Amino acid sequence: MVKAKDLRNQAWTALKGNWGTMALCALIYELILGACAGLAFFFIGGVALLVLSGPLALGFAILGLRVIRGGAYVKVENLFDGFKNFGKAFLLHLINSIFIALWTLLLIVPGIIKTLSYSMSAYILADNPDMDPNEARKQSMAMMKGHKWRLFCLHFSFIGWLLLCILTFGILTFWIMPYEQSAVAAFYQDLLARNGAANPVAPAALPEAAEEPAPETAENSVENSGDAE
Repeated sequence: MVKAKDLRNQAWTALKGNWGTMALCALIYELILGACAGLAFFFIGGVALLVLSGPLALGFAILGLRVIRGGAYVKVENLFDGFKNFGKAFLLHLINSIFIALWTLLLIVPGIIKTLSYSMSAYILADNPDMDPNEARKQSMAMMKGHKWRLFCLHFSFIGWLLLCILTFGILTFWIMPYEQSAVAAFYQDLLARNGAANPVAPAALPEAAEEPAPETAENSVENSGDAE
């Protein structure tokens, strides 16, 4: 079983030579979305946030995959590679956001579970640019079955770094974001290996994801998440 520490070490090693570029990409990413969020009370700001979030998230996923797979240094322009598949990146983000929002209306826990469940969809779309966005979401659900707790623990393992971000008034965030993003990309690579898929992911090798079930109580959602390991 690959542990969070192993994934962090893999990300740390893979980032050598790319830290500066990735930090700059994180800064640009945060500035763009932060500016949109700051203007969200204006109609144009909300629209910009909705339109740009998906392609930028896809671009950041592509950056993480380029880092963790090695063989090439990342470039700042790779952050905007998600705009090459703008329509599907936008729809994927919209679909995920709607489902997560609906589950969060029940309680916070179901929303967190679904966020983890859909977390691989951007990576799947990055590897399969012709895939239907909703299919990418379903493939993510299939990949994450039984692994959501592992990903939660990976994110939680960065808690110490996040506390340091607070002490540095957020400046350290631009170094931690690439670190965490690359670790999640390494997690995705581990899931591919577990499913016997090469790069890119072969969707046919993955089990079919069930259709979105009717909302349950938070307690039942946790019990049925399949994450107890």
